[in-house]
Amino acid sequence: MKRKFRILLSFMVLFAGVVFAGRAGLAATIMDDSKELFRQVRLFADSITLISADYVEPVKAKDLVYGAIKGMMDTLDGYSQFLDPESFKEITEETKGEFGGIGIEIGIREGVLTVISPIEDTPAFTAGIQSGDKIVKVDGQITRDMTLNEAVKKMRGNPGTKVDITVVREGVEEALEFTITRAIIKVKSVKDAAIIEDDIGYVKILEFQERTAQDLAREIKKLRKNGAKSLILDLRNNPGGLLDAAVDVADLFLEPGTMVVYTEGRDPAKKTEFRAKKRSAFGDMRLAVLVNRGSASAAEIFAGAVKDNKRGLVIGSATFGKGSVQTVIPLKDRSALRLTTAAYFTPSGKKIMDEGVAPDIYVELMKAAPERVKEKDKKKTEIFEKVEKRKKEKEEEALKELQEYDNQVKTAVNVLKGVRIFEERQKAFRPAGEEDVREER
Repeated sequence: MKRKFRILLSFMVLFAGVVFAGRAGLAATIMDDSKELFRQVRLFADSITLISADYVEPVKAKDLVYGAIKGMMDTLDGYSQFLDPESFKEITEETKGEFGGIGIEIGIREGVLTVISPIEDTPAFTAGIQSGDKIVKVDGQITRDMTLNEAVKKMRGNPGTKVDITVVREGVEEALEFTITRAIIKVKSVKDAAIIEDDIGYVKILEFQERTAQDLAREIKKLRKNGAKSLILDLRNNPGGLLDAAVDVADLFLEPGTMVVYTEGRDPAKKTEFRAKKRSAFGDMRLAVLVNRGSASAAEIFAGAVKDNKRGLVIGSATFGKGSVQTVIPLKDRSALRLTTAAYFTPSGKKIMDEGVAPDIYVELMKAAPERVKEKDKKKTEIFEKVEKRKKEKEEEALKELQEYDNQVKTAVNVLKGVRIFEERQKAFRPAGEEDVREER
């Protein structure tokens, strides 16, 4: 009995150390319910004691504690997770912009492994994986009890190797099977900058990275030299990236002091605001932002800032709704918790998490017939190859073809043309009798 009590006490101390280490600021809140916490910790410690003493085979205490922490994280949202030392070390790959895998951003939604967005120009995107697909199997293994980190590990691998993915898609009766060949995923941030029509420029942001604002500013300056006065910023299937990068991009279009986004956690007093700081480099350009279900996180922050500040028009379909802040908190044994600590809110106070950003103008992308999908991708590649080579005699024809294959881009072009015409009419309009009044004076 004494041995059991000693084990119980030691595990209670260990557990309490994990909870309270480095978290003194939360201690007061937790201790308000200290009796209930003590009862639950004791229940946890009793369970570990019984398993250690009576399970049919010896079990390492570390395995039990790791398993318990993973279980705790699974009761939270789909983005909080426990990272063992190896996993904690591996997450640095996510910020390098290059890794081996299939090219998708995933999360847990309603308890199911869900595709947030396929990254453009990657094996998953080419294979036809779509935002919102529910991944039910990876290499034949059911994902129901699989953690986010375990799923990522199974899908990453050496370039050239294959992985089988089974997904359930809304509106499709049968599960869809994909065999995807892994590749080195090089995530390019800004691409496809071109004049689409008249004075309307187009740029696509694939992901918000450290240099995105600089790269975007460089491309927009080139477009302006070529006569662009309006801009379509394409954030479709952009899974997000760095918060600072989204704020820096917003700086290019918003006046200093304008709210971009704010975060709130458990304590409302700790609200954090992010505002534009620099003088907007492109504040005079008409702006349309394209979004869809694959637009998430930092992409939603930027779209929400444009919409709420009435800086431009958001066009497309509702975004994914991944508006939460994950903080990586290292633990003493080099493991870590990736914990959701706050939620993002647009300047008008709308919560992004689980709700997303609704477009000003709703336009669902027309789905091409299966036999035309490859033709569409090939045509789009050819279009931008022509633009890059600056074949002036064919450039206008090639860019018009882009609109033929993308009705959301076409809608943005028509809206911006309409805004331009309206502005020109306003400047030219003079109320009847105004000239006579001036002459009398």
